[in-house]
Amino acid sequence: MSETGTGPLAGVRVIELAGLGPAGFGAMLLSDLGADIVRIDRPPAPRSLITMDGPMSRGRRSIALDLKDDEDREAAFALIDDADVLIDPFRPGVTERLGLGPDIALERNPRLVYARMTGWGQDGPLAQRAGHDLNYLALSGALAMMGTPGQPPPVPLNLIGDFGGGGMLLGFGIVSALYERDRSGVGQVLDVAMLDGVLLLSASLFQLRAEGLMHTERGQSFLDGGAPWYRAYRAQDGRYLTVGALEPQFYRLLLRSLDIDESEYPQWDRDRWPALTTLLERLFGGRPLRYWVELLGDTDVCFAPVLDIDDLESHPHHAARGTVSSAFGMRQPSPAPRFSRTPGRIQGPSVTPGEHTADILAEIKESSHDGR
Repeated sequence: MSETGTGPLAGVRVIELAGLGPAGFGAMLLSDLGADIVRIDRPPAPRSLITMDGPMSRGRRSIALDLKDDEDREAAFALIDDADVLIDPFRPGVTERLGLGPDIALERNPRLVYARMTGWGQDGPLAQRAGHDLNYLALSGALAMMGTPGQPPPVPLNLIGDFGGGGMLLGFGIVSALYERDRSGVGQVLDVAMLDGVLLLSASLFQLRAEGLMHTERGQSFLDGGAPWYRAYRAQDGRYLTVGALEPQFYRLLLRSLDIDESEYPQWDRDRWPALTTLLERLFGGRPLRYWVELLGDTDVCFAPVLDIDDLESHPHHAARGTVSSAFGMRQPSPAPRFSRTPGRIQGPSVTPGEHTADILAEIKESSHDGR
């Protein structure tokens, strides 16, 4: 396997069984930080809406193997035997039926970190059921806190369950297991469930509910759109802006910037929230977005315009930090977090399923001849 990656995970070898977005995103994070990743795709590989093309497929190589075929399965084991990490994106029991389950994999490679990425987890009544981001949000209690009173909960983008509670947690768990393995010398199995991850991301909501600051009715609390000083508004030109003036000093600055008398609208007087909301809707709706950017954009009001994803590079902050990259002919997010001494990078282009099959099989054959 190649070891040409740069970053804090350079030299870490990962085998990724091809699956849907969250596992691929977790693998992308590891690749960006230098891990050498080989993805095992099925021949012919099925097309996916979000996995097989684009940024989440960047920075790895791909081999097409039929894991139901004895010879191809042995090729997969040759890769797994030499790996630090295996990413399993399937429902519980699938890899066991393929003969690649954690028991046999860890018996062959005791130092292996066997990371299993599912929606509901490896056990429990729902373990074998299909699900998606919206379902995990629903069962976690988080979705019930989103949206407009009297209306169905919204359908948010699948960032929370799939990628925050899923792929990000997968990457964190793998790095933690590798750190522990360096001390114990032994690998282990990770049960990474998107439902568990959403609940972890909801830790602050548990605290706010316990303190009586988060209401059961949607749209009545200060973080769910109920507070006029923490929400989005429509500008005159139809574009949107956000204010998040949570702390009292920022709230005072917001009202002062808009020539509003704070004594008429005490920040935590909920009875005055509807009136202030109406006033802010009228004020923000009376000027185009560029006016508010000039007035509030360089203050501590906690202000930001709502940008279209296609316009990010035109914003001075994105431009200064290079948060969006044009690499290998593709516009995509830049790697994060940023390391001062061992920076990550986009290690390679989006990979085509099976693109490196011949090369990887040749490496396996060479390694077997060398007795490795």
